[in-house]
Amino acid sequence: MKLQQLRYIVEVVNHNLNVSSTAESLYTSQPGISKQVRLLEDELGIQIFERSGKHLTKVTPAGEDIVRISRDILSRVESIKAVAGEHTHPEMGTLNIATTHTQARYALPAVIQGFTARYPKVSLHMHQGTPAQIADAVGKGRSDFAIATEALHLYQDMIMLPCYHWNRSIVVRSDHPLATKTNITIHDLAAYSLVTYVFGFTGRSELDSAFNRSGLTPKIVFTATDADVIKTYVRLGIGVGVIASMAMDPETDKDLVAIDASHIFAASTTKIGFKKGTFLRTYMYDFMERFAPHLTRNVVDQAIALKSNGEIEAMFAEIELPVR
Repeated sequence: MKLQQLRYIVEVVNHNLNVSSTAESLYTSQPGISKQVRLLEDELGIQIFERSGKHLTKVTPAGEDIVRISRDILSRVESIKAVAGEHTHPEMGTLNIATTHTQARYALPAVIQGFTARYPKVSLHMHQGTPAQIADAVGKGRSDFAIATEALHLYQDMIMLPCYHWNRSIVVRSDHPLATKTNITIHDLAAYSLVTYVFGFTGRSELDSAFNRSGLTPKIVFTATDADVIKTYVRLGIGVGVIASMAMDPETDKDLVAIDASHIFAASTTKIGFKKGTFLRTYMYDFMERFAPHLTRNVVDQAIALKSNGEIEAMFAEIELPVR
């Protein structure tokens, strides 16, 4: 059994059993991968994949267990490399972050600017996606950190650390009736067409929950993953925008009126997470603290020592998180 064989079966699964695509991503040949997979199956005496002719069609039950363990083994190998890098070249390395557009556009720029100035030899890569794509990227080792707010059930196999609370603003044109209204209620909001996030993005679930609690149904006419796109359609008069307050720019959004909606919607919490068992480089600890100053190395290590995200939640219940 070779590490190369384990890497091949994991990557075949990552590429939806497409051996040709796997070979292309690994800069090797399709016959070479197929041969190594067969050799591993022969050595183990079981099938990892079901086949139809030359095509892989399904991962067998035994194969699912083998792929899961193989992921853990490969993750440990990467941790060994990280330990070596920490001792030989502590200022060098890579950092991959998976997050949503709102975090990438509004929460992270200053953090990344300071980080790259401090660690010019660390190659930083950002991947934007849905909550499911973010969780998948970290779960499969393509990203080191997940920064997310929604669908936290997808991150149960990760250590998730609360970073900050945030809320929403109602965004309208200056000539809109709500622009001069005081004490806006959810019933006022329900009277208008809404432009907001796609479900599963940037705290959208709380918007739906708030309407449900009031026995109302929101009139959502347009959704997007990008707050800048939402503001564009508010400007066009398509509807009233509901976006993260942090997504309002006092310079570029002077033509819009933002109305605090924290009395209508409950605050959401953004978290940063990583796979259990990850060896954290010094620059990774530093990144987390820059993003959320209460996440010092000592606090992060305390959280890692806990058994579940439920215990982590209880630990952070005693820490006052910042509000953005």
